[in-house]
Amino acid sequence: MEIKNKVAIITGAGAGIGEATARLFAQRGANVVCNSLSRSAEMIKNEINKSGGEAIFVQADVSKENEAKRIVEKTLETFGKLDILFNNAGIVIPGRIDSISTDDWDKTMAVNVKGVYLVSKYAIPHLISTKGVIVNNSSSVAFKGVKDRVAYTASKGAVLSMTRAMAADYIEDGIRVNAICPGTTETPSLVKRLENFEDPEQAKKDFIARQKMGRLGTPEEIAEGVLFLVQNEFTTGTSLSIDGGMTM
Repeated sequence: MEIKNKVAIITGAGAGIGEATARLFAQRGANVVCNSLSRSAEMIKNEINKSGGEAIFVQADVSKENEAKRIVEKTLETFGKLDILFNNAGIVIPGRIDSISTDDWDKTMAVNVKGVYLVSKYAIPHLISTKGVIVNNSSSVAFKGVKDRVAYTASKGAVLSMTRAMAADYIEDGIRVNAICPGTTETPSLVKRLENFEDPEQAKKDFIARQKMGRLGTPEEIAEGVLFLVQNEFTTGTSLSIDGGMTM
């Protein structure tokens, strides 16, 4: 599946993996819908258009039904179709069962799980008509427990299971659904989280130590995996781990 002239929604496109994927898809000729909660993805949209690509920006909260619906509506309004959905938007709030607040648990599930459900819900009727593809951003922690990440781990396990269920539900409609499962990736989100540690330098070393290759991943490496899952037409219901050997 070539993505030139395909229309792709990328949620959480303002930084990190979402930004890298938006740029890569645009370089390959796709029309890109850049979504973010803040206005961060607007800059990515502007840079894509300046470099000769075609992109729009939709500011929306994927955890709110009317806003998730608006992402899809704006896509159809502008481009008239939808071929690719990358459910990338997500948050990481640290904590164990006995320390994470109920509000933070609910917020994690709302963005990381409900957000995937809502955007997919409104995208699927249009993906059926184009025989499109969905990639959900799960995580290596869906396979391997890590400390102080109980809500995030639970949410990403849910995304992985939901991916398999979606793939089974829509295979006869011609929609493929896969999950990308990154290891710890050097993103602005990670930098912010590291700043909250007493010793950010040691915390970064600890994150690196989880990956047997001895380094963090790059957003561009994860974006290449997303592109593979979009393009490989014999792949559905699968999970692609790009994690530096973390789950080996």
